[in-house]
Amino acid sequence: MRLLIVEDEKRLALSLAKGLTAEGFAVDVVHDGREGLHRASEGSYDLVVLDIMLPGMNGYRVCGALRAAGHDMPILVLTAKDGEYDEAEGLDTGADDYLTKPFSYVVLVARIRALLRRRGRAAASPVLEVGGLTVDTAARRVTRDGAEVVLTAKEFSVLEHLAVRAGEVVSKAEILEHVWDFAYEGDPNIVEVYVSALRRKLGAWSIATVRGAGYRLVADRA
Repeated sequence: MRLLIVEDEKRLALSLAKGLTAEGFAVDVVHDGREGLHRASEGSYDLVVLDIMLPGMNGYRVCGALRAAGHDMPILVLTAKDGEYDEAEGLDTGADDYLTKPFSYVVLVARIRALLRRRGRAAASPVLEVGGLTVDTAARRVTRDGAEVVLTAKEFSVLEHLAVRAGEVVSKAEILEHVWDFAYEGDPNIVEVYVSALRRKLGAWSIATVRGAGYRLVADRA
């Protein structure tokens, strides 16, 4: 299950991302309201953890814009404010739940799991199809034109991130952030190693390199 954290307190965002990754979630983080709206709108996220006091666009406006555009993923609002009017404003704009800082991490995880259970397993585990490639995120199974392709756990995670954003250019830094974690201090070229492995298994043409920008999953051979 994929979570997006929109939080401008970078230390808090890092701590939450590391903890939720350890819980088994795939986590992306942005620190700006406008970028959060863009990522939540374009990505396939199962839940958004959204701070209210954000640069660029506050969380109320982000939440309202997502709901106005028809996005139905659960949204858990975080805020340093307190009081029933702040809570009411957050819920009125379409948030599903509300936590006031400082909050218990254990309670946060419990709230996230409760929201995901409400949404239902089917919504949380889609099957991604890109041309003749099928990525079953629930079964962690990949097929190419009906034939199963056996991948390692890391290979699957890299492919899943590319498939979720099929047609878009995904930077090496984004893949590192999504598949590894924020504390990774090894060689960033490790991404190239896994992309090369995927090309060997899926076809050399299946992942295009966009020089100076990143990689793009290709639907079908040109």
